[in-house]
Amino acid sequence: MLEGAFVETLMMHPNTRPYPQMPQETSGVYLSSKTYIRYALRESDYPTLIIVDPIYDGDRDVIKPGYYELALSDEHDFLILIQSKEAVAVIPVFKVEEDAKEPQRLNDKKYKKELKKEAKEREDTNKKRAKVGMPPDEPKVYMEATIEYNPNGDYYLIKYERGTIKAWGAIKK
Repeated sequence: MLEGAFVETLMMHPNTRPYPQMPQETSGVYLSSKTYIRYALRESDYPTLIIVDPIYDGDRDVIKPGYYELALSDEHDFLILIQSKEAVAVIPVFKVEEDAKEPQRLNDKKYKKELKKEAKEREDTNKKRAKVGMPPDEPKVYMEATIEYNPNGDYYLIKYERGTIKAWGAIKK
């Protein structure tokens, strides 16, 4: 028994065996070349909402805990809770805010010049990335979704924020 422990310790010492015992690639296939990694779906265009506790309504229907995408309808009157590309719930919106300074900022000549410069830089970068086989660099949009329980009104308040649009919805418990 002592002999087995000694040999195991000696053989696993970094100076004795510098390479792992088992090969890291099996039959020449690298981990990054697997199809579920190479052809995976891109990130969502919607903010992610994390629901920790199950949410029940008056009819005892339930929204299970998990990760959901939160989308705002085109008319800005509903929030749509999406999981696995399927709508789970439609939540009425009671307040919507849009940044009033955004149209003024978009019409500013200095800002337009900066946007053109950034677009040109991004185009040059994307050409270089395409030569190497990398996906194009796309501008990032700020997104956030939160949920909190209000015990006084017995409802869940959901806040949606994407770019310059903010919306608040509620789920009555």
